[in-house]
Formats: sequence, C-alpha cells, structure tokens
Amino acid sequence: MRLESGAASQIVLEADAPIRCITPAGPQAVSQQALSAKQILALVGELAADEDKPSIAAAKGIRFLYSWNDQRWLVSQEAEAPALRLMVRKWVEKATPDDPATPATQQHLRRRASDRPFGSFENEGSARTAMESLLREQVRRGAADLHLRVGERPILRMGGDLIRIEEHAVLDDGVVSGMLWSIMPDRNKAEFDAAWDTDFAHEIAGVSRFRVNVLRDRHGVAAVIRTIATTTVTVEQMGITPEVQQLCALTKGLVLVTGPTGSGKSTTLCALVDLVNRSRSDHIITIEDPIEFVHQSKKCLITQRQVGVHTQSFKSALRAALREDPDIILVGELRDLETIAIALETAETGHLVFGTLHTSTAASTINRIVDQFPADRQDQIRVMLAESLKGVVSQTLCKKIGGGRVAAREILLVNKAVSSMIREGKTVQINNIIQTQKKLGMETLNDALMHLVKNKTVEAEEAYVKSAEKKDMASKLRALGYNLDGLAAEE
Repeated sequence: MRLESGAASQIVLEADAPIRCITPAGPQAVSQQALSAKQILALVGELAADEDKPSIAAAKGIRFLYSWNDQRWLVSQEAEAPALRLMVRKWVEKATPDDPATPATQQHLRRRASDRPFGSFENEGSARTAMESLLREQVRRGAADLHLRVGERPILRMGGDLIRIEEHAVLDDGVVSGMLWSIMPDRNKAEFDAAWDTDFAHEIAGVSRFRVNVLRDRHGVAAVIRTIATTTVTVEQMGITPEVQQLCALTKGLVLVTGPTGSGKSTTLCALVDLVNRSRSDHIITIEDPIEFVHQSKKCLITQRQVGVHTQSFKSALRAALREDPDIILVGELRDLETIAIALETAETGHLVFGTLHTSTAASTINRIVDQFPADRQDQIRVMLAESLKGVVSQTLCKKIGGGRVAAREILLVNKAVSSMIREGKTVQINNIIQTQKKLGMETLNDALMHLVKNKTVEAEEAYVKSAEKKDMASKLRALGYNLDGLAAEE
C-alpha cells in the first residue's frame, strides 16, 4: 500500500475517474478503470462502521476512521468538489490547523481507542479538575464567558472585551475535547456525536452554574461557557422600572423580553420570575434549554423543565403545561411557528406567558412573530397579538465607562393605541407611540441610550454603535456636542 510505505500522501477516489495517489511527483493513476459514484460508495461502505453508514448512504458529510494493519486511516469527503470525491490519508491523532479533527471523527476515535477516552488526560478525574480550574478562574475574574479553541489560550470575555489567559498554555484538540467530555452529560455526548453541537448546564457547588455550548470548527472541538449566577437576581438589582414590574401582576397575556444573543434576556426574565415568586401564590412552569437560573419556591410553586432532559421540545412541553395547572409559564425561547402559536393561545386563555425572541426593537418583535406565519394566517395572528401582547422589553448590553456592562432597555406597554396599530399592521408607527407615551413608562431604545450617555455611564460612541436607529441617535448626540466623525458612516 503506497500510503503505508510513505510513497504517497493521499489516495483520491473520485466519481468517473480512476483511483489516484498523490505523490511528491504529482497525481498518479493506480487503476485504469474509472469508478462510478455508486461503486465508490459501495467500496467505502465496506470499510466504515455502522454509525458512519448513514452519511455514506446520503453521499454527504462522509468522514470516518478505518483501522488497518495497526494504523488508522482517515476517509473524508471533499464538500466543495463538483462530483463525489473522497480522500484517504494516514490519521495523525493530534490535529493540526490544516487537518482538523471533527467531533464526529474525534468521537469515532474514542470508540476505537477506549484507552484514551479523555484526550490528553489520563482519566476523567484529571480532565475534570483541569476544566473546573478554568471555570473557577472565570468566576474569580468576574468573566461573563470562557472561550475554548484549539490553537489558542483560554479566552475570557470581561466587560465586553475578549482577554486571553496568557499564563495558560495553548490548547490542543486532546485537551479541549478531554476537558469538555469530562463534564458533558451522556445525553449530550450522543447529541454532539450526531449533530456536532450541544448545550448543557454544569454546576460547581459553592462556585457557580454555567451554560455550556460545545461546537466544532475547522480546528476541532470548541466551546463557549457562560457564567450563571448561583443566586437569583431581583428587579431592584436589575434596575427594572416600576411600570415593567407591574406586568408581573397580570393574570393573563404575553410578555416578551428580546434582544441579541448575550444581551441579558435570561437575567431579566429571572428577575421578573423572582418578583412573581415573592409577591404571588401561583404555580410557575419554566421551559428552558438548558435551565440557567435555579429558582427555589417562595410564595409560588415553581416547576422547572429542561428541553431534552425533562421534555422533548419547547412546543411539547408548552402543550403539556396546559394540563399541569399553571398560572404563569416561562418559555425560554420562542423558536418556531408552532411554539409561538401555542404561546399566543395560552396567553389568550387565562395564563401569563413570558418568552424571549432575538429581536432588537419592539416593532421588529411584532413583525417577527407575524412573519413566522403563512400569509393567509397573518391577519388572524395580528388580532391575537393585539389582544394578548401586554409588553415588550427589548434590551442590549453596553460597555460602561470604567468597566462592566449595563443594559439599555426599550419598553413597550401595550394600550389601546398600540393594540390598534398591531391589529391594523401599522407597526411602523409604534415607535411614535412609545415616544409620546413616556408618562406611562414607555421608552425608546435611543432614549434609554441617551439617558446612559447623559449620566456618563457609557460613551457616546458605544451608545451610537448599540443603537438600532442610528440616524436619529447621531442627531441626538450631535445636539449634545459629540463628534461622531468616522462612526456616522453607518447612518
């Protein structure tokens, strides 16, 4: 075999072409007969393990390890090739940037090399110790996130900036995968093996809870780990206005907290649920993925369910919740049409529903919900929203002067005027209503940002960058004498 002898670096199996070897002198054919795609798939299908055969049957995403003569060989598909093309080369256990180990391949390697289930570590205990040492450092420094990447030192997000832990060694794939494998629940190991992404929660008693997202990139296994406070936060600590707090006294309706990823939606929802928990005697059901803040029942009874652990999906849990005597339901994410539809129906039928969406303003939140539905249902959804939507809090996190971050919140409280705009599809006018109803507790995002600038809490440039209506924001900042040269090109 030319690969084993070192005479060739790779074998190329390409549809409608002879088998070729890549040698120092260039490609060399090793057969005269051209192989069809069907013949190539049949050939590699005999080499692959059962768990790799679905990708071969689909002729898509083929990547597996084949053991022969005490060596391992990587069979991988070139995704960019116009026709089916597979490459075969000797597998090197330590991944390099130009030869990454995908999670599927890494997992396959573990199955065939059970003596090294934790990468570069001797056992699960040493891998877990290393992982939790980094997590403790994350908490000690007050970092919001920890990024783990092959070829990089561990990176912390602090005050909105990414900061490398310079005293830590550069991570290789064995270290990253070993540490993550040591804290990953079995369910998530199976999910990661199949989908190459997974989310789960991890807790170090007396230190903190963490939300862990594990993924793959071109270098191998990677992760982003977010710190979750072990204690719930209050509306007072979060600076949530009395008008928004009044939404927690409702007996039915839909309240949405929106914003981009990492804007603190979960923390705001935690504060609202805590207020309900302290002030009402009701049953609260939360549906999350994963569970972040852990609530202890106070005046309320609290039931917390995690998607994939306690229920199959958001929509199935939300549908089942109606038979579980709820008063308040929190849906961690309104991900799809069916979940949104059930949430609207639930809010209409005598329950208070809290939910989140990844939208930046109140008006765009309403449009996002309506646009999820087919055109022939959108008028009906506008009517349902006009009746059930009670409030939208859209927030973004800004870097504070001197360090740390603060939330700027747009607040829409639905009254008769807003309901009329929603019903008639005139969401473009909602911003005007917010501006003219400030005495009711409403506030646009730009006004919230300007308040932070005037109080010297954030820089003018930061407020401009975080604004969703940049032309209006630039005008307001210039009126205060701020120079936005170089930034206002985005207007």
